[in-house]
Amino acid sequence: MKGAIDTAALAAHIPRVPAAAQKVKIALVGTGMFGGDVHLRAYADLQRSGISPQLGRLGLDAWARDLAPVSFELVALAARTTASAQRAQSSFQNWTGAQPKIYSGEKPWVEILRDYPDLDVVAVATPDNLHTEVILAALNAGAHVITEKPMCLGIAEADQIIDAAQRHQRIVAVDMHKRYDPDHLRIREDLKERIGEPLYGLAYLEEPLEVSTRTFKWAEKSDPFTYVGSHWVDLLCHYYRCKPASLTAVGQKKRLIRDGIDAYDAVQARVDFDNGMSISFHNNWITPPSFEGPVNQGHEIVGSEGKIESDQQYRGLRWWSDASRTANTHFTREVKRPEGAPAYVGYGIDSLIASMAAICRMKFAGATSQDLAGLYPTAEQARIVVAIIHAAREVRNLNFKYLNEGKGAPVTARFGPDGITIVDPMRVDEGQGAVFRRIYEKPI
Repeated sequence: MKGAIDTAALAAHIPRVPAAAQKVKIALVGTGMFGGDVHLRAYADLQRSGISPQLGRLGLDAWARDLAPVSFELVALAARTTASAQRAQSSFQNWTGAQPKIYSGEKPWVEILRDYPDLDVVAVATPDNLHTEVILAALNAGAHVITEKPMCLGIAEADQIIDAAQRHQRIVAVDMHKRYDPDHLRIREDLKERIGEPLYGLAYLEEPLEVSTRTFKWAEKSDPFTYVGSHWVDLLCHYYRCKPASLTAVGQKKRLIRDGIDAYDAVQARVDFDNGMSISFHNNWITPPSFEGPVNQGHEIVGSEGKIESDQQYRGLRWWSDASRTANTHFTREVKRPEGAPAYVGYGIDSLIASMAAICRMKFAGATSQDLAGLYPTAEQARIVVAIIHAAREVRNLNFKYLNEGKGAPVTARFGPDGITIVDPMRVDEGQGAVFRRIYEKPI
């Protein structure tokens, strides 16, 4: 893997510090669908058993002995409501016996950072539109950050985050767990080389209707491409180390409007990359409850010498009782310990563990973010994803408007050394400045 870390060499330089000093204090902001499940379970196992048991499946076993003395403590939990925070606290206590302090309200992270000035990590699992404020507050307080995807919604915000991380010499890691799916690792390490130069492909992820209508109260502030398409954008960029050259996007509003939710049902974006590859991304969050899997997802890549197809929905396990059902046991699963308590493993937590390992390396061994850049999904890599979802949002909204006016979907975005330009031929009568509207003025 390009930019991979020589873990054996780095491990040899970890200083021996007193075990009592090797503690990582964590706060989790957001205890909803992902924060209250995947993040909370991951930090419970870290608190219970440390990080060493997790390192082997990431290829970081050379660090296991030296990181064994490191302990982890989830000191604080924050949610919008006290009831949500209390539920997460109760679950964590059942798993670990520990009871982190709870916070709630509009901006509970402010109180956490005030009460814990020595906090090491802030894990951000808030709604998409709230990531930036929490991340910047954590960095400015001296904490590292592990955030859910997308890192933020706007490219200027991404620059702010990267600048703050560099200024404070802190890590910002983004939970791009699809990189760690065993199928995707096989594609990255082996299969993509066999199919020659990438030509085109398709990536799709379709979420259940309950996500946009019941689970999330903030669907109108995001969209399915931003919410889950960002995973696939990151994965394809990760496979090929490529950047966007241009894109177009459209979206539809038919189903959610019936429930009074002014959000896109589905979004389709086609991104053309600088390596000549063109990928179509299809995303929705209106899949009917009767669909047999938690989500429908997969991707294919056609190359000059072959083709890859990967179905992440149907992994081979299917059963029937009241209806047909499938499950992705690779994502997360419980493994019983000898005393019966469940450990939590799977690629769904691997990016969290890789990110925490990088934070430990910086805290206890003096490694720099440059030393660790190949170890976890970085803010700099997330910036490319943010640039794509930002431009797609601008293009999609304009094309949605023109389609409803019977004018087609002519708007595109161009990426280049001069930044991001929205190309809107419908405004040709207003002059070149209106047709070519630059929304960002730095190279991607």
